[in-house]
Amino acid sequence: MVIRLAIFLLMIASLSGTSIYSVYELSTLLRSLQSFLGEAGVMVLLLFTMLITLRYLGLLLFSVLNNVRRTAGQDHVQHDFPKVSILVPAYNEEVVIQKSLLSIMEQTYPRIEIIVIDDGSADATFVKAKALEYDNGVKSLRVLRKPNGGKAVALNYGMERSTGDLIMVVDADSRLSDDAVERMVPYFSDPRVAAVAGSVYVSNRINNLTRLQALEYIQGLNMARNGQAFFKLVSIIPGPIGVFRKDALIKAGGYDHDTFAEDADLTMKLIALNYRIDFEPEAFAYTEAPDQLLDLLKQRYRWTRGILQSLSKHKKQMLHVFRRPKISLVMWYMFFESIMWPFMDVMGTLFFLYISFSSGTSTFIFHWWLLFTLLDLAGALYCVLTTRESLSLTWYAIFYRLYFIGIINIAKIFATIEEWLNLKMDWGKLNRKGNL
Repeated sequence: MVIRLAIFLLMIASLSGTSIYSVYELSTLLRSLQSFLGEAGVMVLLLFTMLITLRYLGLLLFSVLNNVRRTAGQDHVQHDFPKVSILVPAYNEEVVIQKSLLSIMEQTYPRIEIIVIDDGSADATFVKAKALEYDNGVKSLRVLRKPNGGKAVALNYGMERSTGDLIMVVDADSRLSDDAVERMVPYFSDPRVAAVAGSVYVSNRINNLTRLQALEYIQGLNMARNGQAFFKLVSIIPGPIGVFRKDALIKAGGYDHDTFAEDADLTMKLIALNYRIDFEPEAFAYTEAPDQLLDLLKQRYRWTRGILQSLSKHKKQMLHVFRRPKISLVMWYMFFESIMWPFMDVMGTLFFLYISFSSGTSTFIFHWWLLFTLLDLAGALYCVLTTRESLSLTWYAIFYRLYFIGIINIAKIFATIEEWLNLKMDWGKLNRKGNL
């Protein structure tokens, strides 16, 4: 814990230095401009820079505070072991289904039932899953089959046939750490908790693209959830690993199939019902990330459109800032992440390049890149050390903002425009290679 706090203090120093120097450089650039448009653009860029810095610092601060609080409560001894039904929806997952199921079967938690829902697969998914069926009176695995209807329908189908008090959802292309269930169940001793998310890591680190995603998962996703968990307001329960209170799921009406982000939609419904959503960083799920750029863009395109569909579906909740502050806060945060940030990042970069060259201050480009690269390196180091990840991932922070984030934000912009135009899209399922 001392090491974590020391790293966090270094992060504060880095962030403070970045912010102060950015303000100084931008003010210098501002004085060199004559046009009103240029001045207004730099002011917007300055505001956006400060907003990003505050967001980053806030997530880090609350992540550290949540770690401190969670560590202080680790002496809790569990005496009650509610039954957990683990739902595994699967569609054409013959390459990975057995690896995923074997990791679930090895869970240390004493009372689980595993329910595989084959959603009309056209390959050998059903046969391979069926080969692992068993029932020893305490733990069991059974495989159900239904016509293809989508992930949300498959999950509801499995939930209706489950017998557990808690429902765990695991994607068929994910592999769990053996104590994942055991670590997540104790959170439900608090009746106000409806769901708990786990940490998601990339398993197939086979090229630069998947290693950049590995860094993104620990720095941009897991750390963000840890910070949100300080307020018990995790915005999305990820598909690879999440546990739900069954009564809360029923109260929320289960999964809806009218968005491409059923996990985000369900989380919003639970928060709107005033439930708490928590996070257990030591419960791991390893997932196979896209290893080709086109596949990655398809995935992020679907994620973005799904989140926008969920926001649009619950948009009235955004206006209830004082009457329903929890759901309103979460939705405004997701609106910023999904829409405002990508547009401002891409447009700000283009504007910044234009102004820097046209005003003769092109060296500012290097200073700007260097400052934010140092910030990303410090953030990556903090996340790597607090998650015991490979230290080699830290160096990918050099290319993270320069290359990876820019491409992802462009994909988000196209997805946003096409969602506004209501253009048709399909699920865009990725072909798995079995690297779990």
